[in-house]
Amino acid sequence: MSDEEPLSEKPLTEARADQLKTACRSAVGDSCRSVTYFDATNYMQVYLRGDLEQDADLMSFIGHEWHDYKTTTDAYAGSELGNYEYTIRNFENGFLVRVGVGDSGVFVTTDGLKLKDFDSLVATITDLLERWE
Repeated sequence: MSDEEPLSEKPLTEARADQLKTACRSAVGDSCRSVTYFDATNYMQVYLRGDLEQDADLMSFIGHEWHDYKTTTDAYAGSELGNYEYTIRNFENGFLVRVGVGDSGVFVTTDGLKLKDFDSLVATITDLLERWE
């Protein structure tokens, strides 16, 4: 078994994998780079855009995303912020959006999405912190 193969049997049926792929592609269109489902013991990449290489270390991504998801949900449980909903990671060449429910999650990588509202918020906070130094 290579590092890119799931640990055991597929965690989703083909029908559910197709539903997940269709839902994500419908939501973000051609900006969708990849869609990967994961749980505590397995993962399944359900979509990879045709112009991309299948060379990502998915097992490492899953390990980080799963650990971070559990840490985040545990850390903020019961806070006045409410329940954790999702995480957006901004990279030089795109974004990773992670959504988790119970013991499973999905991460979607994208490009070309507009995050001007997040960018504006981050710029405002960064400016403030820099002035305080």
